[in-house]
Amino acid sequence: MREFLSPETRRDLLDLARRSLEAHFRGEPLPRLASDRSEGFGGPRALFVTLREGGDLRGCIGTLAPDGDLGRTVPRFALRAAFEDPRFPPLDSDELSRVEIEISVLTPPTEVGNPEEIEVGRDGLILELSGRSGLLLPQVATEWNMTRERFLEELSRKAGLAPDAWRDAGARLWKFQAEVFAEGEVES
Repeated sequence: MREFLSPETRRDLLDLARRSLEAHFRGEPLPRLASDRSEGFGGPRALFVTLREGGDLRGCIGTLAPDGDLGRTVPRFALRAAFEDPRFPPLDSDELSRVEIEISVLTPPTEVGNPEEIEVGRDGLILELSGRSGLLLPQVATEWNMTRERFLEELSRKAGLAPDAWRDAGARLWKFQAEVFAEGEVES
């Protein structure tokens, strides 16, 4: 996937996410980017903000339907990942210094005609079936050393469906790619 964000923009967005969490704990308004470089963001983009503590998932929330540029979207989803992921208790201020932030900026999804098209490690997936849906980011398959079939099974589970639900004739699959960057990994 072509990277469209410069290392400087990546650093700024990660810093903005961290400053948003810090501001929340201090009871201050959300920060803004020091300079308006949103023209380099390529318009509204789907994104996910992931929080990890000691390498373990601590929260992850995002959107496929952005309603603003990344400079406005990142702070909102950093807070949602910290306080609204139903799998975890809300982040405590004592944890903030141990949390690592990762941002995934997504390409528009394209429908999958044949599961053989899916490239593990490159593609993230979305499944819709029977009014349920699930999404897994591309890095999930790599982090858990998944095969294509296991990735599809976990996607089905994420949607609250049986592991083989992705095979159902009514299932709709989409793939997307993500530009993923995390604190401590962005080049200077």
